Amino acid sequence: MSQDSEPHLEDDVQPSNNPPNSSVVEPNLDTSRLRSPSKGDSGKDAVASYAFDQNVAKKKLARMIIMHEYPLSMVEHEAFREFSTALQPAFKSVSRNTIKKEILQIYDVEKMKTISILAANNCRIALTTDLWTASSQRKGYMAVTSHFIDESWCLQSRILRFIYVPCPHTAETICEALHDCVMDWNLDRRLSALTVDNCSTNDKVIEFMLEKLNKNDLLLNGQLYHMRCYAHILNLIVKDGLAVIGDGIERIRDSVAYWVATPKRKERFVEAARQLNIEYKQMLVLDCKTRWNSTYIMLTVASKYKTVFSHLSARDRQYKSVPQEKDWELASKLEDNLRKFYEVTEMFSGTNYPTTNLFFLEVCEIRLSLSDWLTSESEVIRKMAENMIQKHEHYWGVLHGVMAVATILDPRYKLKLIGFYFDSLFGKPDSEFHIRRAFKLCHDLVDEYTLKFKVNEGSSTYGESASSSSSSRLVKSICRSKKQAERLSSFDAYVNETNPIFRSELDAYLDEKILPNTVDFDILTWLKANGNKMTLHASSTYNAG
Repeated sequence: MSQDSEPHLEDDVQPSNNPPNSSVVEPNLDTSRLRSPSKGDSGKDAVASYAFDQNVAKKKLARMIIMHEYPLSMVEHEAFREFSTALQPAFKSVSRNTIKKEILQIYDVEKMKTISILAANNCRIALTTDLWTASSQRKGYMAVTSHFIDESWCLQSRILRFIYVPCPHTAETICEALHDCVMDWNLDRRLSALTVDNCSTNDKVIEFMLEKLNKNDLLLNGQLYHMRCYAHILNLIVKDGLAVIGDGIERIRDSVAYWVATPKRKERFVEAARQLNIEYKQMLVLDCKTRWNSTYIMLTVASKYKTVFSHLSARDRQYKSVPQEKDWELASKLEDNLRKFYEVTEMFSGTNYPTTNLFFLEVCEIRLSLSDWLTSESEVIRKMAENMIQKHEHYWGVLHGVMAVATILDPRYKLKLIGFYFDSLFGKPDSEFHIRRAFKLCHDLVDEYTLKFKVNEGSSTYGESASSSSSSRLVKSICRSKKQAERLSSFDAYVNETNPIFRSELDAYLDEKILPNTVDFDILTWLKANGNKMTLHASSTYNAG
C-alpha cells in the first residue's frame, strides 16, 4: 500500500445480542442516512435527520488536530480507527499524508480569508515578530503577527507567517524573511510600526527594512516605525535588578527543587501541609533562572508553605537546604516589589485587549515605584532599584512617540496625564519640553494624514456629508495627474500655514473636558461612537473662522 493511499478498515460484523425492539442499527442497513423518529408523547426532542459526508468528517478531523496540536500519526493509530468506526462505520480511515493535505487546504482557505480582511480594511497594520527555536529539532522559526482595528473598531490579530529561518540568524537573513512576508501580503504601503525584542541584531533588522521600504509610505517617514517590545524591556530591567541578590534566594530554590524532584516527595509535602492545616491550593513550581517572572511565581507559592518546609526539615535527614528566616524576609520583599512588574508584564503580553493608551501610565508608575525602592530599609532592594533605574532610563528616558500619541488620544488622559507624571519625574522645565514634543508629534500626524489621505482621495477634509453633491462627484470622477495631486497637497499645507484662525480636529478634541478615569473604559468603543462628532466639532470651528 502506498503512503498516500487511504486505507479503509472494513467492519467486523458480529452477531447481534440485542433484543428485537433495540434501537441499535443492524450492520446491513445503510448507515449513511439515519432518520430518528419524530417527537413522541414523551415530550423529548428527537434527533434531526442526518446525512453522513466523508469530506465534512475529514475536515472536522483536520480542524481537531490543528486546534489541539495532535500529531498527524494519530489517524493511523489502531485504537483511533476503532473508535471512529464505532462512531460512524461509513467513515473511511485516512493516512497521515491525506490529513496533512487536508490541513494545508484549510490553511489556504484561512489565508485567503485573512487576505480579504486585510485588503478590505482601510487602517494601517502593525506587525510583531520574534524568532522561536524548536527544542526537538533545534531549528529556528520566525512568527509574524499582524495587529489592526477592523471596521467595527475591534482589535484584531492575525498570524501571517510561521516560517523556518536557516542559520545563521543574522540581521540580513531575518530582514529578508520579514520583507518577503510584508511583500507577499501586500502590506509594504500600509505599515504603521514593527515591534521586535530589544537586541542589536533587531536594531540592524529595522535599519535594513527601512532601506527596503519607501519611507514616504510610513508614518512621518519612518520616525515611529521601530517599536521595542515593552514586555521584553521589563524583562531586561528586572533581570538586572535580580542580579544584585545573587544567592539570596538560593536556599528557597534548592528547597523547591528537592520537594518536586519525585512524586513520592510531592506526596509527602502535600501530606505535611494537610497535617499543619495549610490548604494546598497551589503546587510548588521550580523557576527558570533566565525568566524572572517564573522566579516571582516560585517565591509567591513557596512563601505560602514556609511552615511546611520547616516542619519537614526535622523529618527528613536528606533535606539540607532549609531556608532561614532572613531568606523568607527577602522573598517577601521581592514578592511585594515585583508584583507590579509581574502584573504589567501580563497586561502587555495579552492579545485581545492591550491598546497602546494603557502603556504610558504603567511605565510611569513603574518608574515612580523604583524611586520608592531607593528609600527602602533593605540594602538589597536599594541596590536593585539603582540597577533597574539605570536600565529604565536607558530605554524609557524619552517617551516613545506612539505611546505619547496614544495617551493624548485617550479622552480620559489627553495632555493632562503626560503633564501630571512628567512633573513628578522630571520637574517643570523638562516636563514642559516633553509635553510640547508630544503635542507637536500629534499635530504632525494629523497634518500628514490630511495631506496624504484626505486630499488624495478627493474628499473634503472636514464636514463632508454622507451623500456627495453633484459637483463633488464630478471632482472625484476626474483623473488627476501626479503633479496636480502634489500641488493640491502643497496648497492644503499653504492654507494651514496662512490661516491663523484654523483650528484642527485635534485642537477641538483637546479643548473638551477629559472623561472620568474608569477602569472598564474601552477606548475603541469610545472612538467608534465619537469619531464623527469630533470631526463635526472641528468642522464648525473651522467654518466659523
